[in-house]
Amino acid sequence: MIKIIHTGDLHIGVQFKNTSFDGIQSKKRRIELWETFERILKRADENKPDFLIISGDLFEEDYFTMGDIKRIRDGFNSIKGVNVVISAGNHDPLDEKSLYNLIQWPENVYIFHNEKLEKKEFNSLNTVIWGYSWKEKEEKKRLFDDLDNIDKDKINVLVLHGDILNKDSPYMPLDMGEIESLGFDYVALGHIHKPQFLKDRISYCGSPEPLDFGETGIHGIVEGEIEKGRVSLKLIPFSKRIFVNKEIDVSHIAGFSDVIQAIKNIDDENSRRKNFYRLTLKGIMDRDINLDLEEIKEILKDEFYHIEIINCTTPDYDLDKLLKENNNNIIGIFIKEMMKKGLEDPIVKDGLYLGLKILLKEKMGE
Repeated sequence: MIKIIHTGDLHIGVQFKNTSFDGIQSKKRRIELWETFERILKRADENKPDFLIISGDLFEEDYFTMGDIKRIRDGFNSIKGVNVVISAGNHDPLDEKSLYNLIQWPENVYIFHNEKLEKKEFNSLNTVIWGYSWKEKEEKKRLFDDLDNIDKDKINVLVLHGDILNKDSPYMPLDMGEIESLGFDYVALGHIHKPQFLKDRISYCGSPEPLDFGETGIHGIVEGEIEKGRVSLKLIPFSKRIFVNKEIDVSHIAGFSDVIQAIKNIDDENSRRKNFYRLTLKGIMDRDINLDLEEIKEILKDEFYHIEIINCTTPDYDLDKLLKENNNNIIGIFIKEMMKKGLEDPIVKDGLYLGLKILLKEKMGE
């Protein structure tokens, strides 16, 4: 039986250029990625797993320095009793100029080569770890054509950075059925940032820290035990912050101050002041309420660590006035037809208001 921590996709050094973070938040978030890496090392030092498995994209090659890679090295050196195994990914490829190749690694660190699937044997643990490191930004290599025989008497773990969810992916497409048939006791995958257990023996650890609003929900590390015929692993929540996407229906809100309160009510105070929020306002809104999003954000700046607000509301139209002004055009015809269907039906009413929003924009030449 072996104990493992499985992580990957830390992307240490990422610049957050494609986010809405300001410069201060981007810098702070980069620091937090380092802090989470160090917390993982601390957990490994305390819990003493046999292996710390890193399934690629440990760092961002384009922004990493020699000082940074030495910091990584020193971190691994601080957990000498733990075997660190790394399969490099598309953001930290093991190419000719890779920082992985420019320093001497501690004896407990094992980095897989980039020519073919490689195995590293740990006889004292009756374990073989298999892996492969990328050398390009995209990879479609067939890894298992020349696979050596697997010793079924030993624990066999496969460590890869690739896409098992999309067979047409340019990022190391993997076939679930093929991998299942090979007989590995555990398959430790990286590349997909959402943590997920695909099968009893196959999982994506996900990114321990989410990087943007496409990565909502719990993020952490996979931890547990592996033995022949049994895998006992679980996701340990580990991120300092999470990203939250939520909708707020403001249809029955009476005034501006009520909009502010509805936004504050989206979560408890501790969560609001810790996490990243993107809130979408929707529904039919009193047309006299001015939703100045910048003003709302300014009012709430001390209530949220980070907040983005999207206005998808529809104004509560004066239908009689609109009919009078547009009696003989498509807007008037549309209103009459929808009224025939019965505006007491909320679906019909929503359809009417959505259609009017589009038609009135077209009329105004927006």
